[in-house]
Amino acid sequence: MEQHHSELAEAVQLDEHGIAPIPAADRTSTPMQQFWIWSGANIAPINWILGALGIILGLSVVETLLVLVVGNLVGCAFFGLFCVMGHRTGVNQMVLSRAAFGRRGAYLPAVAQLLMTMGWLGVNTWVVLDLVLGIFKHMGYDHPGTGTKYAVGIGIMAVQCVIAIVGFYLIQSFEKYTVPVAVVIVIVMSILAWTKVNVVWGHSTAHGSDKLTAVTQLLTAIGVGWGITWLTWSSDYTRFIKPGVSDKKVFWTTASAIFIPTVWLGFLGATIASAGVSRDPADFVTAAFGAFSIPVLFLVMHGPVATNILNLYSATLAALSLDLKLARWKVSVAVSIVGTGVLIWFIQSASWATRFDQWLASVVLWISAWAGVMVVDYLVFRRGKIDVDALYASPETSIYGDVNWAAVIAMLSGLVAGWAWGYGLVPALQGPIAKATHNVDLSWLTGFGVAAILYYVLRPFVMKEPAPHAAPTV
Repeated sequence: MEQHHSELAEAVQLDEHGIAPIPAADRTSTPMQQFWIWSGANIAPINWILGALGIILGLSVVETLLVLVVGNLVGCAFFGLFCVMGHRTGVNQMVLSRAAFGRRGAYLPAVAQLLMTMGWLGVNTWVVLDLVLGIFKHMGYDHPGTGTKYAVGIGIMAVQCVIAIVGFYLIQSFEKYTVPVAVVIVIVMSILAWTKVNVVWGHSTAHGSDKLTAVTQLLTAIGVGWGITWLTWSSDYTRFIKPGVSDKKVFWTTASAIFIPTVWLGFLGATIASAGVSRDPADFVTAAFGAFSIPVLFLVMHGPVATNILNLYSATLAALSLDLKLARWKVSVAVSIVGTGVLIWFIQSASWATRFDQWLASVVLWISAWAGVMVVDYLVFRRGKIDVDALYASPETSIYGDVNWAAVIAMLSGLVAGWAWGYGLVPALQGPIAKATHNVDLSWLTGFGVAAILYYVLRPFVMKEPAPHAAPTV
C-alpha cells in the first residue's frame, strides 16, 4: 500500500524537467514502464487499418505477415538504437541532434518535430472525436449535434493537455494502468475476430511488378517506415530510465514494445480484410466484433490519446530545444492552446482535416533523412559516445560548432531523394522516380541512404577537427 501511495505521489507531481540532462536521482523509470509507454501508443486503429492495406494492395495474408515481421524487425531495431542514446545521456532527442547538426543547426529538425507533433495532435484528437460519437450511436444517441462535438472534442483535448502539462511521470502512470486493459481487449478482440471471420490465407491478386509495388508501399506504411517514424520521440522518454539498466535491456524492451503491437494488430487487420470486411474503422469494428464493439471502440479511442500525450510532451521539448528560456509547463500550456485551436478548425472543416491527415502521413519522410545523418554521426564518427556538456555550451564555444552544414545539406538532400522515390497519399508527394517505377515507394530507404552517405562524405571537409570521444554520461 505504501508503495502504491508513493507511485501515486510521483505520478501527480509536476515534472520540472525541461531539456537539461535528467539527474540520476530522478531517473526512476523501469524497462517495463517504458514498454507500456511505447506499446500504448501503438495499440491503435491505424495499425489494423494499415494491416488491411496489404490485402487491399493485392497481397495475401501470409505475404502481408512476412512484410510486417521483416519490415518491423529492421524499423524497430533503429528505434531501439535511438532509445539507447537517450538512456546513455539522459538527454532528449532534439538536443541530441546538436551533436550532428551543431548548436543552432539542430533548430532545423527541432522545428520539423514541433510542427509534425502539433499536426498529429490535432488529427489524432479529431479522429478520436469521430470514434467517440460512434460509441454514442451504439448507446442509442444517434444524432449528436455540433455542440456535442465541441464539448467532447475539447473535453478529450483537456484530458490530454493536463497529462502532458504535468509531465513524464503522469504520462508513465497513465500508460502503466491503461495499456494492460487495452492488451486484454486486443486479445479478446483477436479471439472473436479469428473465430468469426473466415480467413483466406494464400489468396493474392497482385503479381509481378504489382506485387513488388505492393510490398514496397506496405514496407513504408507499416514495415520499416513505421519504426523509423518514431525515432524523433525516442530519447524524450528513455532519458528517464534508471542509470543501472543495461543498453541491451533498453534496446530489446523498447524495440519489442513497438514490434509486438504493430505486427499483432497489422496481422489482425489483414486476416479480417481477407474475408472482405470493410476497412472503415466503425464498419470494421461492427462487422467483426458485434456486441463486443463498445469495448473495442474504447480501445480505438485509447490509442490516439495514448499517442497524443506523447505528441504534446515531445512538441514541448522540441520547442525548448530552440533555446527558449521558459519553464516546460508554460510551453506545454501554449502548445495545448494552439492544439485546441487546430482541433476546432478541424471540427469546422472535416474535409480539410482528412486532406491534412493524408499530407501528414507522408511528410514524416523527413525523419528518414534526419535519421541517416544521426546514425552515421553517432555510430561512425562518435562511436556511440557523446560529450553531454558540449550539447548545452554556447554556439561559439561548443565543440559541436554553430551549424554543421554537412548535416544540413545531407538531411535536405535526403529529404528530396525520399520525396523523389515516395508515393504519398496526395499528388504533390508522389515523386517522379516512384511514378516511373510503377509507384514503387522506397522513400524511407532513399531518404536515409542518401543522407547517410552524403554526410559521411561531406563531414570531413566541413568539420576539420576529429569528433570528440568523450565518455558517455550514464
